[in-house]
Amino acid sequence: MEFYLEAIATPEVKVNILLNGGHNYTIWLKTNSPLLQSLLAVIRGDSQPQTNSGAQWFHIPLENGHSALSFPQSSLVGVVTEPPLLLENIASNDLQGTNIFPTPLVQIDNFLTEEEKLKLISYSLEKESAFVDTASRTNTSYHPDHRKSSVLYQFPEISEIFLRRFRKAIPFVLSKLGMGLFPISRIEAQLTAHNDNNYFRLHKDNGTPETATRELTYSYYFYREPKPFYGGELLVYDRKILNSCDYPSDSFQTIEPRNNSIVFFPSQCYHEVLPVTCVDKAFANSRFTINGWVRREENFKF
Repeated sequence: MEFYLEAIATPEVKVNILLNGGHNYTIWLKTNSPLLQSLLAVIRGDSQPQTNSGAQWFHIPLENGHSALSFPQSSLVGVVTEPPLLLENIASNDLQGTNIFPTPLVQIDNFLTEEEKLKLISYSLEKESAFVDTASRTNTSYHPDHRKSSVLYQFPEISEIFLRRFRKAIPFVLSKLGMGLFPISRIEAQLTAHNDNNYFRLHKDNGTPETATRELTYSYYFYREPKPFYGGELLVYDRKILNSCDYPSDSFQTIEPRNNSIVFFPSQCYHEVLPVTCVDKAFANSRFTINGWVRREENFKF
């Protein structure tokens, strides 16, 4: 489900990497990304390619880490950025500094009224037969156990309950996360149920060309009381830059899926949902979420 909203976010540039032989690849990077700084440092001549076995390489994950673009610095011909960036505006002095970048996040309690939350629960139970298996859509032969849950992609009857509060929260959330303003093209939302032994393995939400415009990830938690399951914590990892590549670090924050709370964090950050244990396996006792992403306009110029 998608919502269209007034414009509001974050400095990101389209980067076209030009290589020897006429090859080129396009990725999206933050203007303060260490990878972008490294690419421009090579173009400036600040980082000279080494020879023989000491040659330095770029290794850039693609397709959510399912593939990678690898090439030696000596193959880099140029970098085209949209919007244009002046080389002198990109600092290279800190490239040798820390490579761990803490992930900012915001969790808001009592996001909806009690009455609104109960309406969402009632609606979800009424729509049980309309939920579909996520594994059949997202798991692949390379990642057969990537995700297990069920989802409802369309729920227009109750979407406004959630969207009304969501609109008001966006400016506050972006400020808390340290993100600038961007024009929002749409808000994606799905209603997800995690039941017994359901989970979502480590991933990030904007690692493919189709998801590159996702800027902000959110997850709103709601369920029956007393809490009918345990587990299902959200782990949000700090980012590590190693050899010009982006990885999850060993450090992370654990987010308890508190009833009627919502969590926000940048879509570029790695995260996972730990397995849920629901002893009676009843759908009504699932860990429910409205989760999704806020997208920027594709052609937005900073």
